[in-house]
Amino acid sequence: MSEGNALGGDGTDEKRSEYEHPAPDGRLDDIEASLVYDVRHGSLNPRTNALYRWAYKLEALAGVEARGIERVPESMRAKTTTFGDYAQIALIWFSANITANNLTLGLLGPSVFYLGMTDAMIIGAFGSLAGACGTGYISTFGPLSGNRTLVNARYTMGWWPSKLAVLLNIVIMLGYGLIDSLLCGQILSAVAGGSMTVIVGTIVSAVMTLLVAVFGIRLFHIYERYAFLPQLCVLFILVGVAGPNFGANTSSVGDTSAILSADKLSFFFLSVSSPLAWSPAACDYFVYFPPSASRWKVFLCTTLGLGISTLFAVLLGVGLASGVATNPSWAAANSVSAGALITEAYAPLGTFGHFCAVVVALGLIANNIPGTYSAALCLQLLGRWFQMVPRVLWTVFGVVVYTVCACAGRNKLYTIFDDFLALMGYWTIMWVSMTLEEEFMFRRRRGGYNWEDWNKPSKLPIGIAALIAFLVGWVGAVLSMQVLQYQVYFTGPIAKLVGDGADLGFPVSASWAALVYPPLRWLELRRFAR
Repeated sequence: MSEGNALGGDGTDEKRSEYEHPAPDGRLDDIEASLVYDVRHGSLNPRTNALYRWAYKLEALAGVEARGIERVPESMRAKTTTFGDYAQIALIWFSANITANNLTLGLLGPSVFYLGMTDAMIIGAFGSLAGACGTGYISTFGPLSGNRTLVNARYTMGWWPSKLAVLLNIVIMLGYGLIDSLLCGQILSAVAGGSMTVIVGTIVSAVMTLLVAVFGIRLFHIYERYAFLPQLCVLFILVGVAGPNFGANTSSVGDTSAILSADKLSFFFLSVSSPLAWSPAACDYFVYFPPSASRWKVFLCTTLGLGISTLFAVLLGVGLASGVATNPSWAAANSVSAGALITEAYAPLGTFGHFCAVVVALGLIANNIPGTYSAALCLQLLGRWFQMVPRVLWTVFGVVVYTVCACAGRNKLYTIFDDFLALMGYWTIMWVSMTLEEEFMFRRRRGGYNWEDWNKPSKLPIGIAALIAFLVGWVGAVLSMQVLQYQVYFTGPIAKLVGDGADLGFPVSASWAALVYPPLRWLELRRFAR
């Protein structure tokens, strides 16, 4: 089918090509509104069930995005990309990650791995930038393809094996929702002096996230464009008020140099995992950008926006954790929750400090919105029956799930966060490694990608090579991981080779998958030619 026929063959593609900018301003209202027309005239495989009819009405009446995992064709995207559009990419990542959840990541360096402030800051900084590079690479496929991120995973993993990545990404995105909502609830409860429970604060955060995420890409882009401003202000205030209490002279602690090295390695790979966890969602927010957008500029804007914001928050978290040992009031607050520690750091400012802590808490919404948005898309990717439920309803479902889980696990945030970050890092680095190999070793030699085949299983790889490499990588991860679960460590045999155990699941899983995938993919192409 030609693209003209796919769009109904009535010239509406020429009308839509007038829109010059992909960043969601007033023009994107018209682009999204035209979706209703596209559905009625054949471009989006119209669904006649009552749920989608309701979603189309919401799109027409209130601008609620009805588009789910369907590819955005070139005719519905802008012709050019301006400097402002690239700036928008950087701002989205910056706003979404200059938040308290990444500050909590920094707390783990001194608190869990017993690193001194200088060591933890250096390791956390390099880890944050390294992880952002992986997400930056994946983000370039958004404008190039017009597909959501894990739709593109089908071009490496095939139709059915890619659903493993979908399931794991649902865990990541809902896990982020759990952590963000819970941390917000902790801070709000601490500011209220306990008169507001953590559960109530968690629910407040989840509801505010839902209000933005349910409307979709336009409101999401607008919100993230400005969300970083109050966060940046209050975090600089935190530097000023809490900085004198940072433990600048603290040293890393380890019985032997090998144990100390193991702790440093574990914290480094944990720091890489946080920004890399965005890679399975990195395309979702830029599918309206044109394929002519520079891949290098998209990569740099994503890497810098994500890397610098994560780095800044991690450094602040390290500073706070380093001061716990020498500041009794901080130690007492830290024993309650991470949110209480952040609130206590603002205590010298009195009422204004409480206001700053509330701004930090509400800033977590900016981190939670993109994850909630992507989780809904992944739920549609589970199968054709799941796709028949509109994105709007899956968004509501996802918020309810992680809110309930956050309330139930509210007393175990550190443990949840440590284990969650490490485990999600294993599979994302395997997938990114295989995607790199697929593009540079195979696709570029075979004419590239045909993005119109996104929903045609017969045109996609079988996925045998990717599935085997993925499973082999997981074997390596299990043999090399070190997991803290309610104070009981599981340490794999490879992990035991470094000190008293180091979490090496990240590099081992990536290297094993990367070694196995190319020869198996070559055999798969020889046998099936796709």
